[in-house]
Amino acid sequence: MQKPVLALGATALALLLATQPAIAAFPDKPPRIISGYAAGGASDLIARFIAEAAAPFLGQRILVENRPGVNGVLGAEVVARGAADGYSVFQCPMSTLSITPQLVGATVPLDPGIELMPISNMALSSYGLVVPAASPHRSMADVIAAARAKPGQITFGSPGPGSAQHLSGELLMRLSNLSMQHIAYKGSAPAAVDLIAGRIDFMITNLGDVGRQVQAGQLRLLAQGDPSRFPLFPDLPRIADAVPGFEITGWFGVCGPKALPAEVVAKWDDAVRQAMSDPAFQRRLQDAGFTPFYEGPAAFARRLEADRKRWGDVIRAGKVGAQ
Repeated sequence: MQKPVLALGATALALLLATQPAIAAFPDKPPRIISGYAAGGASDLIARFIAEAAAPFLGQRILVENRPGVNGVLGAEVVARGAADGYSVFQCPMSTLSITPQLVGATVPLDPGIELMPISNMALSSYGLVVPAASPHRSMADVIAAARAKPGQITFGSPGPGSAQHLSGELLMRLSNLSMQHIAYKGSAPAAVDLIAGRIDFMITNLGDVGRQVQAGQLRLLAQGDPSRFPLFPDLPRIADAVPGFEITGWFGVCGPKALPAEVVAKWDDAVRQAMSDPAFQRRLQDAGFTPFYEGPAAFARRLEADRKRWGDVIRAGKVGAQ
C-alpha cells in the first residue's frame, strides 16, 4: 500500500520543482508596462521613464504599450484580466484607481482599485490653485471671501466632469461650505486658455501643467494642495492653511493582477526601488514636473485605500458623475 503513496508524493514533488524555475527565472522574456492613456501624456511618460530605468535590474528590456480609453480603465482591464505572471503590469495613476470607477453612473468594465494589486509608487504630482494674472485675488483668503460674498458666482474650471481637478473644486466647496460654479472643458488645454483669458476665476490643477504659464506671468499661483515642496515653487502656502483638511496629491505607480505571485511582486518592486535610487532618474522625473517618491507594496496600498475613501466621499456628497 505504500508504493502508490510514494509514487503520488514523487509526482507532486516533481510538479512542484518544475514550477520553481519559472518563478525564479522571471523575467525570461521582455515584460511590458501598459499605459491606459495615449502616447505623450503623463502616464505614458512615467511608464517610459521607469521602463528604461528599471530594465537593467530586471535583466530584460521592458516594453511600453498604450491602451487608452475610459480614463485608463481599458488599460487596467488588460492587466487585471490577463495572466498573473508579471509579464504585464499597469502604470496606475491616482485618477484611474481612486476616482473614475466611483463616479455616479460610471460605466466601466471593472474597478481597477479593487481588481489590481499595488506594487510600487514612484512619482507624485502636486496640485495648486491658480488664477489669471489679472485676477484681484492674491491669496486663498481672497478667493474664499469672494465666494462667500457672491454665492454660486465664482467659477472654477476642469478638463472634464469627474476629473481630479473637478473633484478638487468639489472638495474645496465641501470643506469650506461654499457654493461655486464648475465649468467643464474638453481637456486641460482649453481650460487653461480660458483661465489665462480670465473667463473663469480659478483652477486647482497639476503644477507641472501650469508651471511655465506661472513663470511667464500669465497665471498666478496662490497655494499648493499637498504638504510636499514642489521644486519650482518651494515656498508656497498650502490650501489647507485656509481650508483645513484639504489635500490632493496625484501619484503614478505600478500595479499588477491580484493573483501575482509574491516572488514576482518583489522582483518588480526591487527593480523600481533600485531605479529610483539613481539621481539621474530622479532629475528626469523632476524636469518633467513630478516629485520622485518611492513606496513599496504595503505603503502604496494604504495610500490607495485612503484616496479611494477621500474621493468616494466627495463623489457621493456632490453626486459627481462622469458626464
